[in-house]
Amino acid sequence: MPETVVEVRELSHRYPERTKDAAPRAALDAVSFDVRRGELFGLLGPNGGGKTTLCRILTTTLGASGGTASILGRDVAKNPSAARRAFGVVFQSPSLDKRLSVRENLTHQGHLYGLSGSTLAKRIDAMLERVRLRDRADDRVEHLSGGLKRRAELAKALLHEPELLILDEPTTGVDPGARVDIWTYLKELRDKQKLTMIVTTHLMEEADRCDRLAILSRGKLVAIGSPDALKGEIGGDVIWVKCKDADRLAAQVRSKFGVSAAAVDGALRVERPNGHEFVPELVEAFPGQVESVTLSKPTLEDVFIRRTNHRFWSEDALEEARA
Repeated sequence: MPETVVEVRELSHRYPERTKDAAPRAALDAVSFDVRRGELFGLLGPNGGGKTTLCRILTTTLGASGGTASILGRDVAKNPSAARRAFGVVFQSPSLDKRLSVRENLTHQGHLYGLSGSTLAKRIDAMLERVRLRDRADDRVEHLSGGLKRRAELAKALLHEPELLILDEPTTGVDPGARVDIWTYLKELRDKQKLTMIVTTHLMEEADRCDRLAILSRGKLVAIGSPDALKGEIGGDVIWVKCKDADRLAAQVRSKFGVSAAAVDGALRVERPNGHEFVPELVEAFPGQVESVTLSKPTLEDVFIRRTNHRFWSEDALEEARA
């Protein structure tokens, strides 16, 4: 069995602009990565970063403008039917018929994959048990909570026993308790079923649960690795300083202390080992300029900032999402 389940090479996609004189907008720009067998792989990025476009290409619902993507060696553009048989998908938007029961939704899904009769009935019962929905099997979907609907979506995606599960923002619209429940189940799928998964998210705490991450910003791959390895690149504490002139103070800090300091979205950001010892020196050195200081251990957002020089939810990123 191949160790690499998904191969993405120089994948690009451009959406046409709404005005005839504007250049096409790059939703993906030469993105490359692999997903290994049994891995819970995350795609992290702000809205508009390219995550959903990438998922649409992998699930054969959108053609790429350039590059290639394959699932278990099956090119998603040249052999989409074979690729579809290898994966299950939970889209960001609901795909259940809310007027049908959970069992009826799964029955129709099974028919699409050529399952019928006792084979399908047994598969449905096993899947309902697996996602802990057996006691709600005959309830209409419209009567389920958001978390239970997501479980039904998972059962639907896994019914044909795919080798890859693709989930686009699977916790959208569910409460915090249901979000924990979904991620607990994904961990079970990885640990007990050895299922390979790709999950998109814009939530840092969800990305921290993944084995490896590809971080996207404005269609570009800006970082890839395990959450711990990516955060380890920071090499110290992260200090944020609120001040009136971040550019000026950044230059002064670099000159006086010889440390890496940058103005990010109107604030000063410094990476420094033993930050708690450096903060008093900083405040004393520049009296009247420092309004407030925040000290923290590195997070995935710090990785994002280091690679892009703007916050995850900065105005730049929000503008990209609206474009």
